[in-house]
Amino acid sequence: MIVERARSFAKAIVPQRMRRALRPATIQRRLALAMKKAKCFGIRRQCPICQSRLRNFLPGGLNHPVLEEKQIVGGGRRRCVHCPVCNATDRERLLYLYLTQRTDLFHKPMRLLHVAPEHNLRQAIRRHANIEYLSADLSGANVMVAMDITDIQYPDNSFDAILCSHVLEHVPDDRQAMREISRVLAPQGWAILQVPISLVLEKTYENPQATTPEQREREFGQLDHVRIYGQDYPDRLRKAGFAVDVFDWTAADSGFGGPANRFGLIPEERVFHVTKPSA
Repeated sequence: MIVERARSFAKAIVPQRMRRALRPATIQRRLALAMKKAKCFGIRRQCPICQSRLRNFLPGGLNHPVLEEKQIVGGGRRRCVHCPVCNATDRERLLYLYLTQRTDLFHKPMRLLHVAPEHNLRQAIRRHANIEYLSADLSGANVMVAMDITDIQYPDNSFDAILCSHVLEHVPDDRQAMREISRVLAPQGWAILQVPISLVLEKTYENPQATTPEQREREFGQLDHVRIYGQDYPDRLRKAGFAVDVFDWTAADSGFGGPANRFGLIPEERVFHVTKPSA
């Protein structure tokens, strides 16, 4: 009885947020994170998502001959992929920096659709109360709704912004997906549509005969990819009705890590920012 009264009294006077912070599991998790940060501490690198100062990032990526042969940006083995503290990838870090410095996402009310959301990026975005957030994926696992982006079950002009990174290379009819993304964007709404892209292919490569996972891995470098995008990718976006801006972070005056590449970004990666024209 005394214990129950003490618990009730504590609940009455201690805010719920503080009670959560004092839970043993929460304290243990925060101590583990602090120890991980201390172990990886350095001054050369920094993760913009978890703000950890690091000696370096960890390597990662797939090792497949076609990814090297076609010089696929965002594919293949890379030296600075994962943050050793929060595990955010090089691609996530670029998107987060771009969103914070080159968009209005965090500065006004926004309806955001996040397709196949990256874990760390999702967590960072959802901290902002101004964003009406919807996550979606074809499988419906670990997201708010199941969604086929070639047949989006939302009305026209439903979203102010859409994030769709490294998804279109999995979609057989990517042109239809682009049209659907345009349809559900509000006029003057924008989307970030990232894909792995070849530095040496002028035109996007597709092979309808490659239908098995083994064939697709051999042709495209990953067993669930259906094409390799070439340098014509911006034209593909324009044909879907978008205005296209290709952002080169290495040419930015500041905010992206400079020549020392403090944030461990992919030097050749560009941000494909598209806008839906006014009706």
